[in-house]
Amino acid sequence: MRIVIKNGIVIDGFGGEEKADIFINYGIIKGIDKNIDVSDAIVIDAEGKYVLPGFVDMHTHLRQPGFEEKETIKTGTESAAAGGFTTVACMPNTNPPIDSEVVVEYVKAVAQREGVVKVLPIGAMTKGMKGEEITEMAKLKKAGVVALSDDGFPIMSAGIMKRVMTYGKMYDLLMITHCEDKTLSGEGVMNSGIIATMLGLKGIPREAEEVMLARNIILAKATGAKLHIAHVSTKGSVELIRRAKEEGVSITAEVTPHHLTLTDEAVYNYDTNTKVFPPLRTREDVEALIEGLKDGTIDAIATDHAPHTKDDKKVPYDMAPFGISGLETAFSVINTFLVQTGIITMKALVNYMSMNPARILGISNGIRVGATADIVIVNPHEEYTVDKEKFKSKGKNTPYHGMKLKGVVEYTIVEGQIRYQKNKKFEKVEI
Repeated sequence: MRIVIKNGIVIDGFGGEEKADIFINYGIIKGIDKNIDVSDAIVIDAEGKYVLPGFVDMHTHLRQPGFEEKETIKTGTESAAAGGFTTVACMPNTNPPIDSEVVVEYVKAVAQREGVVKVLPIGAMTKGMKGEEITEMAKLKKAGVVALSDDGFPIMSAGIMKRVMTYGKMYDLLMITHCEDKTLSGEGVMNSGIIATMLGLKGIPREAEEVMLARNIILAKATGAKLHIAHVSTKGSVELIRRAKEEGVSITAEVTPHHLTLTDEAVYNYDTNTKVFPPLRTREDVEALIEGLKDGTIDAIATDHAPHTKDDKKVPYDMAPFGISGLETAFSVINTFLVQTGIITMKALVNYMSMNPARILGISNGIRVGATADIVIVNPHEEYTVDKEKFKSKGKNTPYHGMKLKGVVEYTIVEGQIRYQKNKKFEKVEI
């Protein structure tokens, strides 16, 4: 497939921003210049639009194997493509978990056969994600995992967590940690505070996140492991990460679009689509997260895409599962609330959603001659109303349903192939 992208505003991820054409020849960027004219090529007119390095989501739940009623690798990657993501790293909380090379190979095989974007498996830290016995990390790395995580099952034993980090350091594996002390979070379902009290719902205190984060920072400092903090949600967590970076700890962190834009006030009507973990916090926390993003304390924006069935969420608030279907709204949410308001620039968005996640995961990204053509074309000014029924994902669980947002993904190109085109039925094309 030969493609010429004409007249777009190209942000390359390396500091450059210019109006230019891009020539893609069989998956590789062959030229970036003015007035490129190539015969027998598909021409995409990107006048007035941004041409960006494909988004990279380092926190996606694809659910397969085991929970195909919620999502599959096929539907999850179609959802990712619709959201402008060219690469997703999938979490290991499947059934069976991604805790052996056999499951890693299964995920890779299905992704190769049915996926429409690149899928990077994340392996479990402990067998069965039970927090008791560490996995065979050497085999997992050889099979192709890009990181280790027990995801929403935090390792409560500091001794086992230290062993995980020690061995992870040996194999140069990134440690992605969900910071939660379950003895503090208990049976909580939303942020602990006045709104939880008013609604009669059990709260999750911010200390549940911060205590475990502090422990993991101490262990990372002791072992030298590469630590990545998933879905940061509190002001105190931002301060702990900032201090750890100043002290030279090898630590990176991510924040979700929903934690950057929503507060616990969204729970007022008991909408189970607002039930996430960690929970939506306060306006003060949101402001601290944004400041942490701007000053480099927080490195990346990740979706924590967690699809559920409609029946899963159609229950009382305290019985519903945690999670938001976030791949298809991530760009427009960040563009609407942060870029269009002047809080961050489009260049910064590229860093948070494309370049930094790729760097943390150890993969290449960016628009330059000779690079793989992983590209997203977006219209930052087009407004639309979120309609969950139009999601490619099986998960329709979004708190943004019915909200007007600005920013539309027009094309997603993965390795030189058009994997998503707005208003066009998807068809997978092999080179």
